[in-house]
Amino acid sequence: MFVFECVGCGAALTAPLSRVTLPVHAHQKYGNGIQLPVLMESGTFAVEVEPSGPPWRLWEEVDPEEAAARGVHAPVPALSDGPPGAVVIAPGDARGTRLIPEKAGGYCCGLDGADGPNMACEACGLPVASRIDDCSLWQAVWLSPNAVRRRRVGDAPPLSWSELMETAQITRPFEPIAAWGSISGTHHWWSWSPEWEAAAGRALAHLLAASEGRPVTVPDGLTAEVFRRALDAFLPAGPMRPPADPPTLRAVLAGPECPAPDSGADFLLVPVHPQTGELWTPPGGRWGAATAAPTQSSPQAPTPVTPAARPVPLPFGVWRWLVFPEPSPPLLLSGGKHADILGDDPPPPRPSHPFRMDPGAFRHTLARLPAARSPWLREILADLVRHMQAGIF
Repeated sequence: MFVFECVGCGAALTAPLSRVTLPVHAHQKYGNGIQLPVLMESGTFAVEVEPSGPPWRLWEEVDPEEAAARGVHAPVPALSDGPPGAVVIAPGDARGTRLIPEKAGGYCCGLDGADGPNMACEACGLPVASRIDDCSLWQAVWLSPNAVRRRRVGDAPPLSWSELMETAQITRPFEPIAAWGSISGTHHWWSWSPEWEAAAGRALAHLLAASEGRPVTVPDGLTAEVFRRALDAFLPAGPMRPPADPPTLRAVLAGPECPAPDSGADFLLVPVHPQTGELWTPPGGRWGAATAAPTQSSPQAPTPVTPAARPVPLPFGVWRWLVFPEPSPPLLLSGGKHADILGDDPPPPRPSHPFRMDPGAFRHTLARLPAARSPWLREILADLVRHMQAGIF
């Protein structure tokens, strides 16, 4: 565990924290006027290894060779020239800080950090962090990497996969979404989870990049509901379009406490360890060198893959629900002579629209895969607005 301190005076700026992997949805902008909750669990921190925050340069201002050296292989709206290594924590874990009024940019519904650090060390006044709580952004405090240092205060070894499976960690696919209140009050509706949309956007980028334009199938059920529309819309693609009639590739779910993956599978949808960022690997297996799924310790290096199948990363909570969905809990019926009978709790309301991928997570991931240099993948990225209008994103 670590405490983060001000580099100016050494004052403690956080509670003791344990490192976890950076959430896929950390930089997600979701809808318009939406109330999003706190990004990080209390007592944890994560590190953004890429440069982040202002100043920004538009893509047209960046030399392609420089972008490639930074691991960006396709156009993105802008690249940050800020320092790498920003640390994100839950707002409630900050200590000894105060807001800087003249840096309180945003104010649609809150702070967005666009003007740079808006929190200062209470002891010495050094700008040390940015508080984010504007609408449609995940609430968080981002510690500036050049203004803080970490001090170890104890050891908290990561859980093993078997220990992780004994926890209650799971991410539900549907949840109530709230908009900021109006004269008529706060408006709620049931929607697909923003975390699922970001997770699927990242996974889709890996599937498309590794498919080389060939069609890909996924298991029936919720996995198909999440991925099939997008895969059918984009694949086969490019030179693989009919009449080439390319062979169909298969993606299957795999991970701890699952049956051994099918030897005929081409892709394994596997969990990412929430503490270490490492991908689950089959028992006794080893990923060999091929398509890359970035890890927390090496975000741009290829993750090795087995000769038989390539890994596609899913956040642990999302993967766990796909593999081991929780049944609806029993509900105590009320009224009448059957008041003591347990009945089946009706499932939560379903979203009114088909599943949509998060376009930001998709673009961010695909642009950082070397396969994004392919013309057919660049065409998808260039036409992202049309695909959003079609309901894929």
